[in-house]
Amino acid sequence: MREAILIPLGYLLGSMPWGYWVPLAFAHVDIRERGSGNVGATNVWRVLGFKYGLTVALLDIFKGLAAALLGTQLGGPMIGVLAGTAALVGHWRPLFLGFAKGGKVVAVTGGVGLAVAPVASLAAAVVWIFVFLLTRYASLASLVAGIALPVFAVATGASWPVVAFTIGAGLAIVVLHRTNLVRLVRGEESRFDFSGLSRRRSSAPQA
Repeated sequence: MREAILIPLGYLLGSMPWGYWVPLAFAHVDIRERGSGNVGATNVWRVLGFKYGLTVALLDIFKGLAAALLGTQLGGPMIGVLAGTAALVGHWRPLFLGFAKGGKVVAVTGGVGLAVAPVASLAAAVVWIFVFLLTRYASLASLVAGIALPVFAVATGASWPVVAFTIGAGLAIVVLHRTNLVRLVRGEESRFDFSGLSRRRSSAPQA
């Protein structure tokens, strides 16, 4: 019976659209009408700067961590993975935004990973930071870290449900960043500078 509560709770936690709520509450900005229109931390950073972007990223990490930890502590490891997966679905299609398009699940995956595969997730986070600092492409950093996560999970001896989660999450990150991948190949993706502004290489909306 616990899974009947914990998995939907994971979805509800994931559905909290901090990338929409924080800019609206503190900057009076509807982030869906600015930049790429995405409610993830990357677009918030592009539009409002590093502090807002970091705040949203940490809140998104925390909601994934909370969903998976609650599932694990109250229902066991498998329920933790399922509740974490539900949080990803909630972030992608949040209830609190009427199931409209949400974020691209990178930060939430990191939060779930910290609960179910902490060493692998920290290693993937290091990869993200390294690629981002080297290239200033947040999308490329997310793609590389998403692909690296299941590799680290296998290398650290994670259980098969955790490995399955990391594979699924990595695939989701790749699929949700497919338009970014096309722009990267074409040389049209925008880089970050460290003042929180993007250097746009085209007039097309960026994600």
